[in-house]
Amino acid sequence: MIGRAALLAALALVGGQLPSFSTWATLYVLGTGGLLIWLGRRDRARAERAPASMAPLDRAAAWWLLPAGLFAVLEATTYLTGSLTISLMADPLLEGAVGRSLGYFGWLAAFWWLVRR
Repeated sequence: MIGRAALLAALALVGGQLPSFSTWATLYVLGTGGLLIWLGRRDRARAERAPASMAPLDRAAAWWLLPAGLFAVLEATTYLTGSLTISLMADPLLEGAVGRSLGYFGWLAAFWWLVRR
């Protein structure tokens, strides 16, 4: 557990030093996300069997999609009406390397938790 947290912290510190919206930052996010998906799923691929029939959407997935959908609608609505979006309000916090590193660590930790679930 401590080793994983140290790995995520190191990845977050490196990612936080990259300039926002740069090509290197984008490639780093895609590479880190791909690596975490592979690490999180590699042991489960052998243990899981494909279900006979796939349910269109189970309740657990609906509870994850509901807040994400509401957030997307809120962001789109505020953006289209010219109001202050949550993304714009977070910009001052993510402007510096420390804020970006902390945000990146939170993103990595949540991503790892979702993949390992």
